[in-house]
Amino acid sequence: MDVDEAHRIGAAEVAGLLGTDIAAGLDSRRAAELLAADGANLLSAARGKSAMRRFLEQFNNALIYVLLASALVTALLGEVVDTVVICAVVLANAVVGYLQEAKAEKALAALAAMAPDEAVAVRDGERVRLPAAELVRGDVVVLGEGDKVPADLRVAEAHRLAVDESALTGESLPVGKDPAAPPGEALGDRKNMAYAGTLVTAGSGTGIVTATGDATELGKVNRLVGAATAVRTPLTRKIDAFTKAVTVAILVLAVFTFAVGVLRGQEIAQMVTTAVALAVGAIPEGLPAIVTVTLAFGVSRMAARGAIVRRLPAVETLGGTTVICTDKTGTLTRNAMTVVTASAGGVPYALSGGGYDPAGEVRDAADRPVDAGALPALAELFTAGAACNDAGLAPDADGVWRIIGDPTEGALLVSAAKAGVPEPPERVDVIPFSSRAQYMATLHTDGTVYVKGSAERVLARCADALDAEGRTVALDRAEAEGEAAALGERALRVLAFARARGHEGPLEELPPLTFLGLQGMQDPPRPEAVAAVAACRTAGIEVKMITGDHLATARAIGGEIGLGGGAAVSGTELSSCAEEELPELARRASVFARVSPEDKLRLVNALRRDAQVVAMTGDGVNDAPALKQADIGVAMGVTGTEVAKEAADMVLTDDDFATVEAAVEEGRGVFDNIVKFMIWALPANLGLGLLLVAAVVLATDLPIEPLQVLWLNMTAVLILGLPFAVEPRDPDVMLRPPRPPDAPLVERPYVLRILLVSLILLAGSFGLFHLERAQGASLAVAQTVVVNVFALTLLTYLFACLSLNRPVLWGGVRRNPWVGVGALALVAIQLLYTYVPFMHSLFRSAPLTWAQWLPVLAVAVLAYLAVEVLKAIQRPRPLTPAEEGA
Repeated sequence: MDVDEAHRIGAAEVAGLLGTDIAAGLDSRRAAELLAADGANLLSAARGKSAMRRFLEQFNNALIYVLLASALVTALLGEVVDTVVICAVVLANAVVGYLQEAKAEKALAALAAMAPDEAVAVRDGERVRLPAAELVRGDVVVLGEGDKVPADLRVAEAHRLAVDESALTGESLPVGKDPAAPPGEALGDRKNMAYAGTLVTAGSGTGIVTATGDATELGKVNRLVGAATAVRTPLTRKIDAFTKAVTVAILVLAVFTFAVGVLRGQEIAQMVTTAVALAVGAIPEGLPAIVTVTLAFGVSRMAARGAIVRRLPAVETLGGTTVICTDKTGTLTRNAMTVVTASAGGVPYALSGGGYDPAGEVRDAADRPVDAGALPALAELFTAGAACNDAGLAPDADGVWRIIGDPTEGALLVSAAKAGVPEPPERVDVIPFSSRAQYMATLHTDGTVYVKGSAERVLARCADALDAEGRTVALDRAEAEGEAAALGERALRVLAFARARGHEGPLEELPPLTFLGLQGMQDPPRPEAVAAVAACRTAGIEVKMITGDHLATARAIGGEIGLGGGAAVSGTELSSCAEEELPELARRASVFARVSPEDKLRLVNALRRDAQVVAMTGDGVNDAPALKQADIGVAMGVTGTEVAKEAADMVLTDDDFATVEAAVEEGRGVFDNIVKFMIWALPANLGLGLLLVAAVVLATDLPIEPLQVLWLNMTAVLILGLPFAVEPRDPDVMLRPPRPPDAPLVERPYVLRILLVSLILLAGSFGLFHLERAQGASLAVAQTVVVNVFALTLLTYLFACLSLNRPVLWGGVRRNPWVGVGALALVAIQLLYTYVPFMHSLFRSAPLTWAQWLPVLAVAVLAYLAVEVLKAIQRPRPLTPAEEGA
């Protein structure tokens, strides 16, 4: 017996195939045999990496190799302090990475924890409570309100049984279970099945176990989560490629310089010193630290906007996102059923307000508030909704209105409260709702019977109707059915209401009823989500809605939030789509409904094969594999399961799609700041390398010593580099299209700026070095001039890099005070380097005269002006008002 077949046949046939009895259950001996053969009803834990292996893998990164090479160089130079600092950075990065990966490994453990500890089963004709792990195929399980379903079950009996399957299917409402329901292909349509890990919200029933452990639908998700591989972010991939290229270039340049010097007859010891100085100068030691600090500040800013980032590189990944695949319920919508329209006496009305807060009003077709109490038919319609109801409505300790019971019935209580109708008379009898009868009826102390249910079933029991003034008139059944159909076409959940006066017999003997009208409800879109979707599309980011709801509902909600331009695809169509055709389908469709966990995973993989950077949002167990496989997984913090949160890179504290859009905005700002830092810092590394190569080729004294190179890298680069970490994002950051996933970290226009400043540094420092030597200055004085050329040029160039497209100068200090702090700190520390005696003995520096400072300042100013001219030449368009005002 396969769980995929059980929903297609009757419960009695399932029992026969499994050798069980619905009334008496399995006998203990047979159960023991099956337990020994099939194993315990538990999810398999994936075999993870050892703790030591996970820790050592943190060092397998090109950035770490560069840092270790820097540590080795400084150790060879005898700089113990620098060696210790660099090694501490390497160790700290490894520890943080290890802790993050260890936390991510908890996803499977959280998934396994969803299984209940105990269950009630029928064995040997008696009900017994036993560990859920001991359940076997063929066991008859008893379910009650509040129980977790312990295994996959074919429902045999159901008494108002409703199960919340949202964690597994994404269906926003509890699903009523019926043993006689026809088979459905999608999990959410299988009303004769109950699945492991879901929650019984109402009623009771029994079911036959058809699958346990890894064979359950939950077990399938478990395997998908285990098989999904953690995706390296675009930033880490690009930085790895960049640092590998830099490392190779440095080694080649160092070997070339050493060889040229030796062939020209220079001493080997001197050439070793030169090669070491070149390597130290060219290695961007500050890059890992600034990248980490920038990401950390991005994490802090995102947290303030409701997004908790669990893995640092995810900050930047959001900025590069080209497609956001989002869940519907609670993310794009309020996750609160709300009556939005009503019809009484053939007159339509609209209800304002959203969620379960009773604040709101009833409005007529002209959008004018109406007094429902003054309209008899309308008042009776809302009274019927409140009377024929088992839910409760009350504010919690924080003043937030909550529903106790079924969300649909809760929505009817809210609509009655908005209408201001009085409480109905006390109930004396009830016919509970059942999926077979499709209605609920209540009898009250005044003899009034209220009925609610599907329009088809309620109208079939009605003999007449109320008109708008509350008079009894003939029922126009065709008109009422047409109203219900029109509301259904808007993807609203439609309920019909009726009443009977003066009923005296048993409630089961319902008299002919009077039709009162209709109420239509939906889980309405969040207004902020609509704006956020529009902002994403303006920014060139495609938004795709993936939901477990029905296609008509998904299509309607998609249209309301601005996703009506693309195709709407059902899970059945998606499942039948060939792998080679899936990327094209994923590209053109914007709404996917009734989607399984496997299909979500296929969608993510198809989009990534299409060279997209994919962000995936979700809250349920069924979302976990796709969350883990996406470039960045975003879990819901309020309604999300622990499985989803552990599999994700980021968790939203408010479950709001607008927070995803805000996080994308922050991510783009973070990436900009990293690129700005690299464009600013790399000329120093390249310029130092070229300077030393020129000295070797021309057989001159070294213009700069290894210790002086370290001084620049550990002071100027870090002091001036840190302000980039807190640089505010550009005002047009969400007006640009996403950067192409295959674009290099530093694009060609910015490479030209790096080369320009590098050449200015080379010419300025080399020229001033030889000018000073020609005028009789000592080697120490000439080298001090070179160090200050680099330091002050980095300072002026900093202002040119605060914006990559526009001049900012002092405006950069106004919007980022840390720029001014860094500038003052650099000037102060360079004056110490130049004039304090102990620095002279430590770094072989020497004091300069004011006349010697003037050409140094001239080179620095020239670099700034040259870059601003190049920026103006490269600028592709006029500045926008937002850019001008920044």
